[in-house]
Amino acid sequence: MTTTVHRLRMAALPLAVAAALPSVHAQSAPTLPDTVVTATRTATRADALVSDVKVIDRDQIEAASARTLPELLARTAGVQMAANGGRGKTSSIFIRGAENRHTILLVDGVRLGSATAGTPSWETIPVEMIERIEVLKGPASALYGSEGVGGVVQIFTRKGREGFHPNAAITVGSLHHFTASAGVAGGQGPLTYSFGVQRQRERGMDATKPYVSFGNHNPDIDPFRQDAVNGTVKYELSKDWSVDAGLLHSDGISNYDDGPGFNARTAIRALTAHAGVKGRILPSWRTELRFSQGNDVANTIESSFPGYFRTRQSQWTWQNDVDTPIGVAVAGLERRVQKIEASTAYDVTERSIDSVFGGLNGSAGNHSWQANVRRDRNSQFGTADTWFAGYGYKITPNWRVHGSHGTSFVAPSFNQLYFPNFGNPALQPERGKSTDLGITWQSGEHEVKLVRFDNRIRGFMTNTTLPVNIPHVRIEGWSLGYEGKFDKLGLNANYEHLDPRNEVSGKQLPRRAEQQLQVAADYRMGAWRFGGSLLHVGSRFDDTSNRIPLGAYTTVDVFADWQFAPDWSVQAKVNNLTGRHYETSYGYNQPGRGVFMTLRWQPK
Repeated sequence: MTTTVHRLRMAALPLAVAAALPSVHAQSAPTLPDTVVTATRTATRADALVSDVKVIDRDQIEAASARTLPELLARTAGVQMAANGGRGKTSSIFIRGAENRHTILLVDGVRLGSATAGTPSWETIPVEMIERIEVLKGPASALYGSEGVGGVVQIFTRKGREGFHPNAAITVGSLHHFTASAGVAGGQGPLTYSFGVQRQRERGMDATKPYVSFGNHNPDIDPFRQDAVNGTVKYELSKDWSVDAGLLHSDGISNYDDGPGFNARTAIRALTAHAGVKGRILPSWRTELRFSQGNDVANTIESSFPGYFRTRQSQWTWQNDVDTPIGVAVAGLERRVQKIEASTAYDVTERSIDSVFGGLNGSAGNHSWQANVRRDRNSQFGTADTWFAGYGYKITPNWRVHGSHGTSFVAPSFNQLYFPNFGNPALQPERGKSTDLGITWQSGEHEVKLVRFDNRIRGFMTNTTLPVNIPHVRIEGWSLGYEGKFDKLGLNANYEHLDPRNEVSGKQLPRRAEQQLQVAADYRMGAWRFGGSLLHVGSRFDDTSNRIPLGAYTTVDVFADWQFAPDWSVQAKVNNLTGRHYETSYGYNQPGRGVFMTLRWQPK
C-alpha cells in the first residue's frame, strides 16, 4: 500500500507543478501542433489524437548523441532497447514493455523486417538519412495488421522541396569511427526530388564478454561498415493528381564473435521501395494506390555456422479518405505477400495476407474521436478481426483527457513455426487487448502528459526451443512526460514504470526494466548550442526464469554545436561521459566513453 501511495504522489507532483506554470508563462505564444500520419493513416493534428505519439524531428536527431536508431529511440521516445554489442549488431526495441516482434517498423510507409525472425531490422537503418520519426505507442493492429501490439515506429526519409538545397556532413570519433554523407533536396515547378548517400566505417570494440552464452567469446575487435543510398521523386500531374516513388538501400558488413579464435562476418542488407499515384476523385474524396516492397537480408559470409536468410515483403495498398460532417472516413484494401529464401530448409516459404480496413477520426469543439476496424485473412491462419476506439475531451483550454481500447493480432514467424529443431508447427497466433487512459496539460510551449496503460496478451509465444503459447501475459504501467521551453532553454523528460509479467509463472519478461528515466536539455546562445541528456535504466533479467540479472545503469551524454558561418557548423559530442560499464544483453559489451566531431554544411 505504501508503494502504491508513493507512486501516486510521484505521478501527481508534476501535474501540480504544471498547474502552477500558467501564471508564470501566461503570455507564451501558442505553438502550432505537429501533424501526425501514423496514428490514423491520415494527416491529423497531434493535439487531437486519442493515442500516445512521440515525434522526433531532424533537429532533435542531430542534437541526440545516439549512434544507432535503437539508441535514438531510447533517448528521445522513452522506449527501452537492447543490443548484442555495438554498432551494426542485432538490436531490439521494447515499446511499453512489449516484445521486439510486437513493433511494426515502417520506412516511408514500407514494412521492413525479417519474416524468419519475425522482428524489425533496426540495425540496418542509417540515422543520417532520417528526416523525421513518429513513434505510436499502443495497439495498432486495427491500422496495420499483425505485429502491432506495442506500437509502430515510422521513419520518414528526406524529401524534395522547391529550390536547390544540398547538404553534407563528416563525423569522426572514438573506436576509429568515420561517417560521410551528402545529399540534395530540390524541385522546380511540378517536379520535386531528393537524393542522398552515406558511408560509415567503425573499427569497433569486442562485442562479447568471456561469459557470453554458448561460449562464443573471442577476444578481438568486431568492426562494422555500411554504405547507403536513398532517393525520392514526385511529379504533380495536375492540381489534384500526383505520382511519386522512393527507395532506401543499405549494405553493411558486421563482424561478431564465433568462439575462441574465430571471427564471423555477416552481410546485413535492407531495401525499401515504393511507387504510387494519388489524387482527388471528388472535392471531399482522396484516393491513393501504392505498391511497396521491403527486403531484409542476413548472409553469414564467414562463420562456423554459415547461413543465408532473405525476406521479401510485397504489398499493394488502395486507400480512400473521405471528408464527412463527423470526420475523415478511411477505407481501403491491402494485399501483402511474404516470401523467404534461406540456406535452412523451411517446410513453408511463402504466405499472403489479404486485408480490408476502415476508420473514422475527427474533432469538434472540445471533443475528438477515432475508430478503426480491420479484417486480415492469413493464408496460414485464417481470419483475424481487430478494432480500436478512442475518445478525447478538452476539460479546459489547458487540460485534456483521453482514453482508448484496442485489440491486436500476431502471427508466428517462420522460425517459430518451421526452423529445424526449434520451431513448433502447432503454434497459434497471439491475440491481445489494450487500454489507455491519459491526461495532458498544455500551455504555450509546455506540455505534461500522464498515461496509464494495460496490455493483456493471450497465447503469448515464447522465444525458446520448441516455442509454445503461454495462456496469459500482462504488461501494465504508466508513463509521465514533459516537453517545453523557457526562452532559450529546451527541456524534455520521460519516466516510465512497467510491470511486464508472465501471469502463469509470475516472472518478469526478460530485458525489460520496471523503471526508465530519460532527461534532456539544450540551451541556445547566439551561434552556440549546448546540451546534454541522462538515461537511467533500472535492473532487469536476461532470461525468462529471472535467474540472470542485468544491473541498473545511468549514462550521461553532452554536446556543443557552433554555427561558425551561415552555412557551416561544427559539433562535438561526448557519449557516456562517465565511462559507465553496462549491459543491455547478458554477456555483450556496450560502448564506453566516446568522443565524436561533426562538420556539417547546409546552405540556408
